[in-house]
Amino acid sequence: MISKQMQQEIKGSSAIRAMFLEGKELAGKVGAENVYDFSLGNPMTPVPEEFTEAILKAVQEESSLGLHGYMDNAGYPETRRAVAEDLNQRFGTDFTGEHIVMTVGAAGALNVVFKTLLDPGDEVLALAPYFGEYRSYAANHQGILREVKPHLPTFQPDLADLEGKITENTKVLLINNPVNPTGVIYPEETIKSMAAILQRKQEEYGHGIYMVSDEPYRELAYDGSQVPFLTKYYDNTFVTYSFSKSLSIPGERIGYIAACPRMEGCAEALQGLSVANRILGFVNAPSLMQKAVAASMGARTDVAYYDRNRQLIYGKLTELGFTCVKPQGAFYLFIKSPDPDEKSFVAAAKKHHILLVGGSSFSCPGYVRLAYCVSYEMIERSLPAFEKLAAEYQGQ
Repeated sequence: MISKQMQQEIKGSSAIRAMFLEGKELAGKVGAENVYDFSLGNPMTPVPEEFTEAILKAVQEESSLGLHGYMDNAGYPETRRAVAEDLNQRFGTDFTGEHIVMTVGAAGALNVVFKTLLDPGDEVLALAPYFGEYRSYAANHQGILREVKPHLPTFQPDLADLEGKITENTKVLLINNPVNPTGVIYPEETIKSMAAILQRKQEEYGHGIYMVSDEPYRELAYDGSQVPFLTKYYDNTFVTYSFSKSLSIPGERIGYIAACPRMEGCAEALQGLSVANRILGFVNAPSLMQKAVAASMGARTDVAYYDRNRQLIYGKLTELGFTCVKPQGAFYLFIKSPDPDEKSFVAAAKKHHILLVGGSSFSCPGYVRLAYCVSYEMIERSLPAFEKLAAEYQGQ
């Protein structure tokens, strides 16, 4: 009845969501306080007051037609200008509002970019490990996703493998920075090296290769770590962003695309983004959310909350003998499975009511992801369970 492609999508449907639902079921049996659900990257910090006040002000002061009516495909001009000015102030960039397209979150933004760029058979390179739905996003627009392997144990990209994977069909290098699921940040030196590789390959093949940066975790960086802004290093760049994590509003689905002003054919690309934003069915980014983010552009979630969680869970798990890279950003810990079969380790953790997601969901088997965007108290309650889990693998 349904398409063959969708049958495949169902088979590969998100293990993250499946584990989240299992956690709900388990909580009903043993009590929510006895379940340690680290499966879903759902922001935990309070929504900034500035954002809430901006929503109330918009509802109270805007006319219903002005607040809820149609707008340009790319979004309200004043919102786009606010985004551009904020980026310029923070990163020394040179955007105008014309270079910004408001979108239905970062997922919507990526699909808009791929719809604009990809012809059937074009290749999208993704740096493993990566968010599993990237493969579906590429396939949505008849693209083919290819993986670039990481260096272990640092999880920085293997630049030689990257260069070797670029072919005449390569159209996009997709980057997630900071990275879901590792919490790694690709530093300026790495970004410059990747940009140099793409520039050489553009010249070799005689067509544009685009860097697309997915950055919903940009503001969640620790220990003074800096997340490079990619348009400063490579002209053919699109930055996609969501306010989901920076404002703790994932359900509101509001984000944007920033297209580098120096991009070859920038005006045509912006036209494509605007039309794709409509014909994909999004029509426009939500009007109320556009008003709210424009009025609270400087608001940020409490990064110290996640940092406190990070320090606790990383410190305890490494003390127990687990191996993982200390996260520099985002709110994930990527743990090396003590069992070569990560699924067995996930099942063992579940017996102790600990819910983790296997690394195969991120094209990196042999690891598991722990999302520490939970309450500090839940992490504290989970520690005895982790001690029991670690004891099962001692001496292996």
